Amino acid sequence: MKLEYLSRYLLIQIIGLTVAVGLLVFGFLRIVSGTKMTATQRNQSTAGNAVQVGGKETITVGFALTEGATMIDFAGPWEVFQDAGGGTGPRRFRLFTVGDSRDPIRTSGGMTVVPEYAFDDAPVPQIVVVPAQQGGPKLAEWLQKAKKNRAIVMSVCTGAFELGNAGLLDGKQATTHHEFYEAFQKSFPKTTLVKGRRYVQTDSTTYTSGGLTSDIDLALHIVDKLCGPGVAVKTAEYMEYQGKGWLE
Repeated sequence: MKLEYLSRYLLIQIIGLTVAVGLLVFGFLRIVSGTKMTATQRNQSTAGNAVQVGGKETITVGFALTEGATMIDFAGPWEVFQDAGGGTGPRRFRLFTVGDSRDPIRTSGGMTVVPEYAFDDAPVPQIVVVPAQQGGPKLAEWLQKAKKNRAIVMSVCTGAFELGNAGLLDGKQATTHHEFYEAFQKSFPKTTLVKGRRYVQTDSTTYTSGGLTSDIDLALHIVDKLCGPGVAVKTAEYMEYQGKGWLE
């Protein structure tokens, strides 16, 4: 009888121990599974917050500004790149201004702007915006440097003259403000002037646009090219811009 009781006692202890071990293993697996799920959820929540273009999270845009820069020529593209994708979501572009020096310049209408960088020490951006302005040799050299680094260079209005002075338009097509067609043809006989267009793609990385508001169309076109049509559409909608020239 004692042996029978002892056997039953040992059997109960073994069963209890087995259940306890099972519960411990189950609890451990729940903890590990929960940890993995949390990590997965965290990865999903952060996915897509950074734009990877050329290995970088943002696309740098340099606005070349010298004396007399026309306000809307750079304010239009600035707003487009600033608002790319609408009011929410990741910031896809990092914008900066660059001039002959960090001294203030006076733009059209008399507004004063202080460039963030000088041409001598400014970083080479991935996009360069060149509005109508007085220009100068330092601007031409900086544009040539940007071109060698395969930056996208876009001129606005008579900013095309600055690209021409830098030798970026020889043997290529270009456009400018309609009131300066004749002066442009005389200044750059090696360039084929295209009239009546909002913008012209001069080569794989160079664009020229007409005057004033045509810069918005060109900037939206570049956003479309780099970030996709969905982002460009959201940008235009956010800006309440109804022009369709950028879709051409």
